[in-house]
Amino acid sequence: MALHEQVVGLGAASTATLVLGPQHPSSHGVLQLHLVVDGDVVVSAEPEVGFLHRGAEKLFEVRDYRQLVMLANRHDWLSAFSNELGIVLAVERMLGMQLPDRAVWLRTLLAEVNRVLNSLLFLGASLADGPALLGFAEREALQAVMEEATGGRMHYMFNRVGGLKEDVPLGWTSRLAQALDGVRPVAAAMEGLVRDGDLGRGVGVLPAADVLSHGVSGPVARASGVELDLRRDEPYLAYGSLDVQVVTRTEGDAHARFACVTEQLDVSLDLADACLGRLPAGPVALRLPKTVRAPEGTTYAWTEGPLGLSGYYLVSRGDRVPWRLAMRTASFANVSALPVALAGVRVRDLVTVLSSFFFVIGDIDK
Repeated sequence: MALHEQVVGLGAASTATLVLGPQHPSSHGVLQLHLVVDGDVVVSAEPEVGFLHRGAEKLFEVRDYRQLVMLANRHDWLSAFSNELGIVLAVERMLGMQLPDRAVWLRTLLAEVNRVLNSLLFLGASLADGPALLGFAEREALQAVMEEATGGRMHYMFNRVGGLKEDVPLGWTSRLAQALDGVRPVAAAMEGLVRDGDLGRGVGVLPAADVLSHGVSGPVARASGVELDLRRDEPYLAYGSLDVQVVTRTEGDAHARFACVTEQLDVSLDLADACLGRLPAGPVALRLPKTVRAPEGTTYAWTEGPLGLSGYYLVSRGDRVPWRLAMRTASFANVSALPVALAGVRVRDLVTVLSSFFFVIGDIDK
């Protein structure tokens, strides 16, 4: 994370106010931290967000239900498939749809592949000893298989209301299995680096009580002992038929957060393999009318995204566009707890603690 520091004012005799960030104002999103430091210790931290508010929730109101996927997958550009998934699940629930089994299992499989890709990038950047990302080659091989199926590299646009855009190509499942096998050695290496190293150990502690009060979720919450994972606790798609292992720690420090993500990587690889072994034949989408209109009413759909809980509150008045569609994004809630985790941290450990929160700026400035 490229952050610059600038002293903008002095407080008491031994304290100073530092502003970290933002980056270039025309980038895809920025985060600024206002820090009060005493020597090299952070006394308080205040995140400032919203430099590039994307206005997605307002744009939803003038897009029909088929077009929502395009907007929904862009706020977290490392979790595009999961972003799409939550919004189509909300619309399908309003319409009372029962999807074909192959569509359900393929969605589950692709959601876990997307989770693996997300974790590999965060861990590769955080654990690398040098300029090259650890595991980048293995991630690229898996990304190529995902791109082959969806046609997209970042914004997959593969989910549709009623299923998926199309079936996967012939022989794709074998190529995916091979790419997943290639990830396992680097996943084991990452787990060993975290387990045997001291990266983030004892710094950036986030107590469980603060996790709950700030609405923190995902691996950041589970690293503080809050054992919540919707894949197990409120199953959707095919997760109710799978053995979902929930990885937790109790220390709540940056080291525990890295440990949770490295072990979560193994869980996702196992779930993807299980989906491949149980993938049924059949269609991958329902036939829909040209214009989709959700009945009047409300619904809330949420999923366990790679970074935490993602929720969509849909309000319909029976039109072809939503009347309201509000998003709950994981990064927004997780970053709200940074003032707690950064208090008492030395300046040299700032980047480590920030990296351990695994946030995406677009997921904040939705």
